[in-house]
Amino acid sequence: MELAFIPSPSRGVLHLGPVPLRGYAFCIIIGVFVAVWLGNRRWIARGGRPGTVADIAVWAVPFGLIGGRLYHVITDYQLYFSEGRDWVDAFKIWEGGLGIWGAIAFGAVGAWIGARRRGVPMPAYADAVAPGIALAQAIGRWGNWFNQELYGKATDLPWAVEITSTADGRVPGTYHPTFLYESLWCIGVALLVIWADRRFKLGHGRAFALYVAAYCAGRFWIEYMRVDDAHHILGLRLNNWTALFVFLLAVLYIVLSARMRPGREAVVEPGADTATGAAGSEGDKDAKEGPGAAFADAGTEDGDTTEAAERADAPDLTKDTGTTESADATEGPHDPEDAEDAEAVKDGADSAKKG
Repeated sequence: MELAFIPSPSRGVLHLGPVPLRGYAFCIIIGVFVAVWLGNRRWIARGGRPGTVADIAVWAVPFGLIGGRLYHVITDYQLYFSEGRDWVDAFKIWEGGLGIWGAIAFGAVGAWIGARRRGVPMPAYADAVAPGIALAQAIGRWGNWFNQELYGKATDLPWAVEITSTADGRVPGTYHPTFLYESLWCIGVALLVIWADRRFKLGHGRAFALYVAAYCAGRFWIEYMRVDDAHHILGLRLNNWTALFVFLLAVLYIVLSARMRPGREAVVEPGADTATGAAGSEGDKDAKEGPGAAFADAGTEDGDTTEAAERADAPDLTKDTGTTESADATEGPHDPEDAEDAEAVKDGADSAKKG
């Protein structure tokens, strides 16, 4: 009886004439676009300008790619610098190998540079793009499927992934699809951050810290299932220790930040109110009509939108008070006794005229 499994692609690249289209790179590119799209919606909902997220991403993405590759090459140096290996392969990013820890760290440096150039607070920007980064990771993990890499232990479960390649010591068979587990986990992390951000009004970098903590929790058990070569410390893979350390830092940041800077930033981009008015309305219309309407609604901050609507509909109490006082002054006294006295004076004046 043949077992059910997820088949792997026979090759990870297609050629359009002389131009190669690699599945790994394609997944990363799609992930970046999704992250920028969702981050832009969330940034506008918080009061930022349209296009700010993309402008900062121009700095963050290249830094992230460089950092991700550096982390992978440094932690798996034996793949490129040991005997029989070609060190030039360290530059072949399309063959796979990006460490998320280096990508986030260097990407944050690039984002910080871009944020300073735009004059926006880095923590607020990080909060806006956090769910989008998680979705980008979810999409990017499918690049490992195209390359037949980063799978787990052998299994005969119906959702096992079939490995057919024998390159780099691979043994054909069916294995746990850890790329799929991490992809689904990252989707859950994105939804968690969106929900928590709307529910608790997270600010000052706490939404981003929640994303980091939630991702590390999942990465710990997923990493434990993998069977590819890795450095071990005290019986655990290096990435397990990294996930544990970063998780503790993220939780500590959430606790301390909530005590020192509670609430959310009132202004994320000075002078953006006028610029986001028309563009935000147009963007909402396009999102509702487009295929991504479900996630677009999830990414928009309902609380911020409601507060803005309340401010727009609220009456001008100062103006109304002034108008009422003027009307009262014109109409004269409203006390009954004052009214009777005024009527008596009027009658006396009329009698004097007649006399």
